[in-house]
Amino acid sequence: MSMADSIDGEHLSIEDVVAIAWKRAPIPAISAPALRRMAESRQVVERAVEADRPAYGITTGFGRFQDVAIPADSRRELQKNLIRSHAAGVGPLLPAEVVRAMLILRANALAKGYSGVRAVVVERLLDLLRHDILPAIPSRGSVGASGDLAPLAHLGLALLGEGEVFYRGERREAGEVLRQAGLDRLELEAKEGLALINGTQMMTAYGALLIARARQLADAADMAAALSVDVLRGIPDAFMAEVAAVRPHPGHALVASHLRTALSGSRLTTRPGELRVQDAYSLRCTPQVHGAARDALAHVAEVVARELNAATDNPLIFAEQDQVVSAGNFHGEPLALTLDYLGMALAEWASISERRLERMVNPALSGLPAFLIEDGGLHSGLMLAQYTAAALVSENKVLAHPASVDSIPTSANQEDHVSMGSISAEKAWRIQANAEYVVAAELIAGAQAADIVGADKLGLGTAQAYRFVRESVSFRDRDRPLGVEIEAVAARLQAGEFPHIFADS
Repeated sequence: MSMADSIDGEHLSIEDVVAIAWKRAPIPAISAPALRRMAESRQVVERAVEADRPAYGITTGFGRFQDVAIPADSRRELQKNLIRSHAAGVGPLLPAEVVRAMLILRANALAKGYSGVRAVVVERLLDLLRHDILPAIPSRGSVGASGDLAPLAHLGLALLGEGEVFYRGERREAGEVLRQAGLDRLELEAKEGLALINGTQMMTAYGALLIARARQLADAADMAAALSVDVLRGIPDAFMAEVAAVRPHPGHALVASHLRTALSGSRLTTRPGELRVQDAYSLRCTPQVHGAARDALAHVAEVVARELNAATDNPLIFAEQDQVVSAGNFHGEPLALTLDYLGMALAEWASISERRLERMVNPALSGLPAFLIEDGGLHSGLMLAQYTAAALVSENKVLAHPASVDSIPTSANQEDHVSMGSISAEKAWRIQANAEYVVAAELIAGAQAADIVGADKLGLGTAQAYRFVRESVSFRDRDRPLGVEIEAVAARLQAGEFPHIFADS
């Protein structure tokens, strides 16, 4: 892992987050420099408390109550009340991997040393990960500024021994689980409740995990496209390096290279004029469409990588200047815009995949048996694969509408512009799953068509894609339930089990 054995708020990578959230990698300790920075920023908070200086969320209330002074003997209660009052989320719970990612991300952000919390707060977050105690966090309720308040408040409740958590496969009361694990309830000091909930960690968790899944999908989509080109006896001239060179988008060049690699050695592809002069857009324009989606993904990854190591708290504590500064680093706009962009890119991978699938099952376009079944009429073959893909692609069109263009003021108009980035994140997560299903359906159709035209004639890479499908789905010589087969292939795509034949992957 790039962060080695410690977190410091500076070096967490997308790969680190994925390793902890999905692969249960060992949980790091806090670095010595981070402990020093946290101690220094904590001293600033304590001096503000001792001097009774107005400091947002430390000696005052929150949001619309920013000008309400809080008596010294009520400031601990203030922080606890903040967590309780803001735990207002509703709806389906966040996936376990997203919660794990949120825990490491919040710990890393606080370890950066600009939040004014004691080291014990970060330790308790890491303890939850070490014991695999996952707060039950409803997915609805964040407007993406001031950060992901409601989801992070539900996360904070678990540290207090309140709310519910998942532990050893069961949903239980947090206090009971902390006792069983030998962990103390966290007693919050000034500023610490606010520091726990003011941040973009739900959005960023989704972003990091989505990037990992989308990278896998990108390679699978390239291979599915190549297999479709192969069985449809496409014309690979459109994928020449010279074509990409005169329109130098990096994603285009990369996808064209992938298609050439996958189709290398094929005895099915054709020359211009042999069967047709040029292919349909869904085949011929694969480098342009997949490439644009890859370029979008690269941009989103840059933004998320920066956000992983950002201080997204408010107020921020600057120890060298002895300042408590109210600003807007919690605002989710950088993530909201890019996650909407990612959702659109994912939708396009699925959209063009469905069009290639349609070409394979439609005898008027493919020259193959209708719906890729020999005894059509008695059997429907892969007819419904295209129906399912069409439904998912249509749903993606609705989901791809950007959430970031909306804003509803909150906190009595004190917080009068919000990002809705949490909605961008959740929509992109759903689009991702839909896209995985569509590409899985295209792969199944490609393998079925390969058996009809001669799988022994496939290219070096497309033959690997064919074998990947056949490990889960056998040749269809009669009707049988199709949904479970699409689910099986999609699950393997998500798990990263697809053959990695591209050197840059």
